Amino acid sequence: MVRGLYTLLFYLLTPFIWLRLIWRARRQPDYLRHLGERYGRYSVRPDGPVIWVHAVSVGETRAAQPLIEALRRQWPTHRILLTGMTPTGRDAGAQLYGKAVIQAYLPYDLPFAVDRFFRHFSPSFGVLMETEIWPNLLASATRLRVPVMLANARLSVRSARGYQRIAALARPAFACLAGVAAQTEGDAERLRALGAASVTVCGNLKFDVAPAETMLDLGRQWRVALAGRQVWLAASTREGEEPLVLEAWSRAPASGALLVVVPRHPQRFDEVAALLRQRGLRVGRRSEGLPTAEIDVWLGDSMGEMAAYYALADFAFIGGSLLPLGGQNLIEAAACGCPVLIGPHTFNFKQATEDAIAAGAARRVDDAGQLGQVAARLMDDRAALAAMRASALAFAAAHRGATQRMLTVIAAWTGRAGR
Repeated sequence: MVRGLYTLLFYLLTPFIWLRLIWRARRQPDYLRHLGERYGRYSVRPDGPVIWVHAVSVGETRAAQPLIEALRRQWPTHRILLTGMTPTGRDAGAQLYGKAVIQAYLPYDLPFAVDRFFRHFSPSFGVLMETEIWPNLLASATRLRVPVMLANARLSVRSARGYQRIAALARPAFACLAGVAAQTEGDAERLRALGAASVTVCGNLKFDVAPAETMLDLGRQWRVALAGRQVWLAASTREGEEPLVLEAWSRAPASGALLVVVPRHPQRFDEVAALLRQRGLRVGRRSEGLPTAEIDVWLGDSMGEMAAYYALADFAFIGGSLLPLGGQNLIEAAACGCPVLIGPHTFNFKQATEDAIAAGAARRVDDAGQLGQVAARLMDDRAALAAMRASALAFAAAHRGATQRMLTVIAAWTGRAGR
């Protein structure tokens, strides 16, 4: 009954979903491509058994890389079907895997669409990344006897409260999962409270994503080209944060220091460039080449080069954390040996952030003013930066190994180890 009401509401909201697609297509026209896939209609058909992995967008797609590679080794006769929901996630998948995996959009959570999806691909089992819980999708998988696991699962206190408000819908969906590989014990407790069974703490896959050596080399080359100029990076900034970062940067006037701003979403590149120029700053763009000595701010308007920006920087502020947006992933910065400053709002990455701070790899700031003060002190303290770099690398190394733990429990849950 509750799931029926949810489905009815989904149908009623369909016109607004389409309006949102059209609105987003103004900046990213690819949102209007592959529309049939949103309703379970696919042109590609696999030529053998399939393992399905769902990663909603870019972050989850990159985090899934070590697990996908491990699944391909464990089940060499299977093809990997990688589904997502956004064009940027699909582009990230193409960059990482080329034609080695099948890519498609996951359909909207409508009964006829998810049934079509399962009939078309007939996956041996499915792996959902992080917190992708869709009631009709999981009900269909259970009815068709397709085991579905939740991997690299995280659930913040805020999100858990939200699910508890709709417990009559959420609990049956969580109960449909064949198993859950949680990032932390706190995540595991919240997932069990919502009805998930067979929950195992496996750690965070993102620690197993090794930065590409080509990207690290590129960042080092940039650093040499800047001839000793100090660099601080604002990584994965979200809307409304760039003015705060500029305020902090203006309070940390290191002589000749370069500010590098890399927005989280590529559709904002032009918007952020315009904002920087409106502030009277001399702006260069990655797409136009390396910054000259006259450039104040270098805009990182590229995809797939974040490791290079971390290798370039003296330290990085991680975006999404000065405003109540939950923060972004700091693990990649640590793996690159880049010291991190992080704002007060990190509920999406609570445990990783607290562990990084405890390890000396990151420092918390309360607001833009404190960000500027701490940045200024770090710029003048080479020994402190060197200690944070060493701590960051040690922190990243200490938390690796989630992939093998996850692979072991997935094999146990599916009963298909090695086939």
